Amino acid sequence: LHAQCSQRLLSPRMDLCHVPAAREKGWYLALMAPNVKGPNYAWLDPSRLYCHPQGLQDCVADLLQPFQGDPIDMVAGIDAMGFILGAAIAATLRKGFLAIRKAGHLCVQTLAQPYTDYSGREKVMEVRTDAVSPGLRILLVDQWVETGGTMRAAIQLVERLGGVVAADPPPPPCPTGVAAICIEDSEGGRWIWERYKCAHCVPPDLQPRFDRHQ
Repeated sequence: LHAQCSQRLLSPRMDLCHVPAAREKGWYLALMAPNVKGPNYAWLDPSRLYCHPQGLQDCVADLLQPFQGDPIDMVAGIDAMGFILGAAIAATLRKGFLAIRKAGHLCVQTLAQPYTDYSGREKVMEVRTDAVSPGLRILLVDQWVETGGTMRAAIQLVERLGGVVAADPPPPPCPTGVAAICIEDSEGGRWIWERYKCAHCVPPDLQPRFDRHQ
């Protein structure tokens, strides 16, 4: 996988046809394009992964694997890139999809939650108040969990409305939780891993490189 990553990251074109013979977990991570614009941008761009039909399908399958057999009532995706994976997961599960928005975009009654994102900026997240009923079991999805501030705010919104983002080990009735391409081994990432059932796509041997943004 290391060799695949090195070769694919250097490729200037999107290859939407190539599928490796052995599709080990995380093979599609090599499709992500590295940052060439400097520190004001995220260090990887997963857009090429989403463009690859098999890559996207396998990514969704890997994220759902820990939740096989778990009752999930709704999938919620975080503004904005979490909408892509969240909607794909909701379609796969044949469940509804809830968009958790950045403040100022919803024209209905909302619940707001301030937070600090991965870049240190203070922001506010909102969700409509009529979409989550008490006891609703929700799988929260985002593209990436770096410092954990954004995901933690989404968890707080769901739980303030009475929704369930299950703990790990989950109490009855169970186990929805958190899914992202990568959950970094940061203080915030560990906070989420310790309290909720989680899924991500990074193999253990690559995790230290992702944590160092290499």
